[in-house]
Amino acid sequence: MDLLRSLPLGLYLEQPQTWLHKIDPRVKFAWLMSFLTSYVLANNLWRVLLVVVLIIATLIARIPRRVWQQQMGWLLMLSFFILAIAAISPDGMGIDYQPRLPANEQILTQPANSNNLVQEQVVENKKYSYVLFHKGPVKVTRYSLSLAVRLSTLIFTVIYSTNLYLLTTAPEEITSGIESLMQPFRRFKLPVTEIALTLTLSLRFIPLVLEEVQNLFRSVMTRAINWKKLGLKGAFKVWMTVAERLLENLLLRADQMANAMMVRGFTSPNEHRVQWHDLRLKGRDWLAIATLILFWGIRVTIGTQV
Repeated sequence: MDLLRSLPLGLYLEQPQTWLHKIDPRVKFAWLMSFLTSYVLANNLWRVLLVVVLIIATLIARIPRRVWQQQMGWLLMLSFFILAIAAISPDGMGIDYQPRLPANEQILTQPANSNNLVQEQVVENKKYSYVLFHKGPVKVTRYSLSLAVRLSTLIFTVIYSTNLYLLTTAPEEITSGIESLMQPFRRFKLPVTEIALTLTLSLRFIPLVLEEVQNLFRSVMTRAINWKKLGLKGAFKVWMTVAERLLENLLLRADQMANAMMVRGFTSPNEHRVQWHDLRLKGRDWLAIATLILFWGIRVTIGTQV
């Protein structure tokens, strides 16, 4: 089991360099926040469009298939199961719905001089049905289907958009961009540099966590433990020991990182600042900003929930 290859969540793809890599991290951060916030008070059409846009962006960027195939596959499978389970689950309304027309299906006659619009409305009312599918114990209503679409698309959008941002943006670029965006908060004496440094260390610590988890799982598998003989209580003790060992190793790694910084004389972020990147907006960045404005224009036009 190789978590760093099979499940590279939060890892940066150094090669190949795609056009997503070359966009300014501040612009990409604005796009990420747009994906995470435009979902609020949006209709289901917009939520589905967000999923489609993320998939198309991944394909157009020509990110290697080995990188996104398993991540996207697992997320799509998870979203599909959430969609199916939520669609057939009770909608929680707890109301016995009655048809709009009388049960005896009597013909509603209108005077000879009535408007055709009224007749069309009667025909539309006949076609309306709150229950979309009902066979045996399986029942899908309009509300349950809408809730299922909201949940499944939310899971995919939040997880995959964040992972795509981390995949195409180096940790140093992320922290440099966020520090640049947070410059106005210096007036309020907010420790912007310290926050950026903490974020950099946190992003750099993600591969170490995956590596420790991978090593511990391999150590358990190589011992050929007979789980049937251990039983539930014995298996719980083994996994508690593994979790305790994982916590000790992570604390040891953190202490080693702190000692390495102190040896190199890094005692204060303000005194030992490192200029990671020269952030300048280029032509492709302005194009991305213009596309972002168009993105929000479409969101306001067709994506608002009625």
